[in-house]
Amino acid sequence: MVGLVRQFDSLEDAIASIFGSSVKIARMERMAGGDINESYGLTLTDGTYVFMKQNPGKQESFFAAEAEGLAAIASSGTIGTPRVLCYGVDKKKTGCPFLLLEFIREGERISNYWECFAQQLAAMHQADMAAFTGQGTYGFLHDNYIGDREQSNTPYKSWVGFFRDCRLAPQFKAASGYFGSSERKEADRLLERLDELLVEPEQPSLLHGDLWSGNVITGNDGKAWLIDPAVYVGHAEADLAMTELFGGFPPAFYDAYREAAKLQPGYAKRRDLYNLYHLLNHLNMFGRSYYPSVMRIVNSY
Repeated sequence: MVGLVRQFDSLEDAIASIFGSSVKIARMERMAGGDINESYGLTLTDGTYVFMKQNPGKQESFFAAEAEGLAAIASSGTIGTPRVLCYGVDKKKTGCPFLLLEFIREGERISNYWECFAQQLAAMHQADMAAFTGQGTYGFLHDNYIGDREQSNTPYKSWVGFFRDCRLAPQFKAASGYFGSSERKEADRLLERLDELLVEPEQPSLLHGDLWSGNVITGNDGKAWLIDPAVYVGHAEADLAMTELFGGFPPAFYDAYREAAKLQPGYAKRRDLYNLYHLLNHLNMFGRSYYPSVMRIVNSY
């Protein structure tokens, strides 16, 4: 998928190639938002306005992965996501990796915003995404990132095996310094019991992978659009679970999702186990304040 998105060794060359040889950046303004990257609005000399991310502390692969994820979501044809213009490293000037996207101007929400969002997300989860996992059923074509940490997407035939080996186990290993010997034993027992606790999905789904309210915007069509993905193919429950982690969406969203995509029995019992992955990632990114939430879930299972 990355090969389908244009890559450049210079921001200047990217602008000229995409918009015309005479087009340059007329103005660059810093935009608010985002804890990891620097965000800018670029006004071009032909009047076009585009969105740019850059991060001097990251490798080019960081934005290549985001470009690939956005392109994967767009390929499902089910829900809005910003069009990827290109990515690369500005070797001529800043030396920073960059990602250029179309700029989404926020519109007024349609009256059935949450119901429509749920229906579109369910449609994405039901789309045929077999082409994204190579020889496996779950995973993705390439590894990517969850926040600013690497995320393994090695293809697996088993969802439970994938979630254990590519999601929970690496996070527990990275967080081992926070745990004593008894806590590490509890984590090991939890990993050993995953076959009892999780279920294989009825259908593999393309997941956004980091689906909380901060990664959903309103497009100029008044509908929900997805940004900042950490995509992979997995169980749709994992996406739905994360929507409930940091406050959740209105009941209308969940009612409409359940009507559009029937959940397997026992989802509520599995929800916290899926969110353990994100809490462990936050523990590894932001520190000990997430430790109590992690251990609450470990102990509960």
